[in-house]
Amino acid sequence: MVNVSRRGFLKLSGVTGAGLGAAALLSACSGSGSGSDSDSSAGGSDVKIGVSIWSSTDALGKLSADIVKKAAKILGVETQFVDQGHVSEQVTASAETLAAAGCNGMIICNSADSEMTSVINTCNENEMYVTQFYRIISKESSPDVYKAAENSKFYVGAVHEDEVLNGKTLMNLLLEKGGPNKTGARNICLEGWTVGDATFQLRWKGYKEGLDEWNKQHPDDKATMTDPVYANTSSAEGAKVTEQFVNTYPDMDALIVAGGGGDPLVGSIGQLKNMGLTGKISVVSTDFLDDLEDQLKTGGIFAESGGHFCDPLYAFILTYQACTGKLKVKEGEFGKEIKFPYVYVSSSEDYANYKKYFVDEAPYTDDEIKELAKDDFDALNKAATSLSIDDVKSRHSK
Repeated sequence: MVNVSRRGFLKLSGVTGAGLGAAALLSACSGSGSGSDSDSSAGGSDVKIGVSIWSSTDALGKLSADIVKKAAKILGVETQFVDQGHVSEQVTASAETLAAAGCNGMIICNSADSEMTSVINTCNENEMYVTQFYRIISKESSPDVYKAAENSKFYVGAVHEDEVLNGKTLMNLLLEKGGPNKTGARNICLEGWTVGDATFQLRWKGYKEGLDEWNKQHPDDKATMTDPVYANTSSAEGAKVTEQFVNTYPDMDALIVAGGGGDPLVGSIGQLKNMGLTGKISVVSTDFLDDLEDQLKTGGIFAESGGHFCDPLYAFILTYQACTGKLKVKEGEFGKEIKFPYVYVSSSEDYANYKKYFVDEAPYTDDEIKELAKDDFDALNKAATSLSIDDVKSRHSK
């Protein structure tokens, strides 16, 4: 009998009709889709890439899913989506689901570093490549998980943002220009989304760094920040946490909604509006909403930073290159890392430019995505780190 790898067996069993378990798992996946308009010149017609995401329907999740679907169609790649809600058991199970569905590779926005050990083991067992997006394993906080990634032949790498700088920048905006009089906020409440989430921990570190530096430089005008209260990824919980803050801290003049995909922020700003506090409590967050322009005009949001949803695009391209053999994954090395710059908006004019070049139009044309897929890693990394509103405006005006 010919030796067949586990992934090869799963694909073979799916073709022969014996893969009923895989079919059942497939039907359970949310938002499944395939790039059926294959581009044979791109060499991706036999590639299937899974996407494990917290949600493919909230503000950031939908933009993330849409750009992956766009790239998949251009490159002739079939895709499979699993919404896992950042619930650890569902995050780890998503890798098993995508392996059973016959994926050659996957991209994942996990919740905690600890989940990646199981994900990497599943990928090793099924010869399925994996790249993180909006996340990276911390070498300092999770050395064992980091080592598992280093020892894997299938861990491609991570695409993420500079979360510490992001947190510090938002804190500085609040301290300098926040509060009801726009002279600076001093009593800040912090709303997190999931205990132990690696990205939240980095943003929190940035908030604290900005606060500590301010207090050191302004000993007679110190500010405070609460410990985080967690709202998970729910609008209702966001509203509940915000109401709790207002009732507990009567001098509260600012709220940081650390993230969570957008829904907690919707609940928080809605609750402040219901309580007649819109504009009186400055809200900053790291999730662009569909109505961000209006929220900036009305004071519902003071300032916001956004990952321009191209993290999953670059993670998808890295995984595609690994699946097609262009990118070689080396055992004993952690993998490739791309660190994106954030986009910051604090006015309706800022947002109008963002909306034009990142929402109404994709930041990359079809031809540009094809070219990115052909680039080596250094060129990809350079393209990613230069991506900004001004960069896109310049390219689209040519």
